Amino acid sequence: MTTLKIACWNINSVRARAAIVERLLDEERPDILCLQETKAQDHVFPASLFHSRGYVHHELNGQKMHHGVAILSRVPLGDPGRHDWQDNGEARHVGVRLECGIRLENVYIPAGGDIPDRNLNPKFGQKLDFIERMTRWSEKLAEPTLVVGDFNIAPLECDVWNHKALLDVVSHTPIEVETLGSLRQAHDWVDLGRRFIPAPDRNFTWWSYRAQDWAASDRGRRLDHMWASPQLAPQAISHRVLESCRGWDRPSDHVPLILELEV
Repeated sequence: MTTLKIACWNINSVRARAAIVERLLDEERPDILCLQETKAQDHVFPASLFHSRGYVHHELNGQKMHHGVAILSRVPLGDPGRHDWQDNGEARHVGVRLECGIRLENVYIPAGGDIPDRNLNPKFGQKLDFIERMTRWSEKLAEPTLVVGDFNIAPLECDVWNHKALLDVVSHTPIEVETLGSLRQAHDWVDLGRRFIPAPDRNFTWWSYRAQDWAASDRGRRLDHMWASPQLAPQAISHRVLESCRGWDRPSDHVPLILELEV
């Protein structure tokens, strides 16, 4: 058995935050890094930053100024694929198969706008429909799969700084929580974030830029997730949230997740 280290991070522009991406790679040395919200078309993606550190394998799904996902790896990647779960051409998913037989899916679920009503806010409806399409996909999965990324939903009451205050705030509304729950049940996904940090322990991955002092106010939410197929979950040996990265220079509003698997 060998250990495979996989990092997942909504970077909020890979080119604008190249310095902290380099820092993460140098300090953590993951075998694979999954990025969301890269905000770079494939032809301008800063591949040399990764190649110089041994991440010579990559699968990109980029988009100008918005969205975008990428998988950067020191181990070979095969059988790439992309799902348009939003059904509008946005770059929100890329997946690969690893040589050990695991399918790795990197996803960036839409934020959904500010109003939690699909009739008043089409973006909210698109978010729910995105998750519904993922649910139908999950029902058919037959191979060990790891799905990681920014899900833009904090499902548990303890996944936000104040449950009652956020019940009507997009990312924690009952309909979003219910929809994400249906997705999880469709494949019996194991939420690794809560396997290693059980509820109700504090576990946040995102803090708004609006806070003058993010750490002091600590108004966080757990929006980023790593889910494993039930047959794969026992191979997970550790899962960490790198909260300190929120305090790095020019940070993302999200922080990385680090998973280690025995393969």
